[in-house]
Amino acid sequence: MDYEKRAEELFREGYNCAQAVFLAFACEKMDRDEAARLASAFGGGLAGTRNTCGAVSGLAMAYGLLRGYDDPTDKEAQRAEYEAVREMAEEFAQQNGSIICRELLGLGRDVNYVPPSDRSTEYYKKRPCPKLCACAAGILAQYLETHP
Repeated sequence: MDYEKRAEELFREGYNCAQAVFLAFACEKMDRDEAARLASAFGGGLAGTRNTCGAVSGLAMAYGLLRGYDDPTDKEAQRAEYEAVREMAEEFAQQNGSIICRELLGLGRDVNYVPPSDRSTEYYKKRPCPKLCACAAGILAQYLETHP
């Protein structure tokens, strides 16, 4: 599956950035509506706060679904998961300059909340979000492929 293309398509369908990346991977493992609800609050840098990019959060959630640990006493598995997600987040930052939503969108540091915007032609002209979703999905797909 072309996860990059799928994540970008999902964003253009109206899903937020976290949902788009998570759904690109999660639909093979869980119900689409359930997956969309699970990732829904992570869009806009966590509920519109413009902190960690939702595409990166979606990447982390998808990795957790596919390869995450479930035993709270397994510290080695926790360490390995955190290391993997940090590595992918660093790759995202290298490719895009940051993992912080407000920085990726060129917003000031004083921006604390931005409500969801209507999706229009102008919206897509100003926002790098579809490409950021594709980037995050591509990083995760490559990581999964190179780290079986």
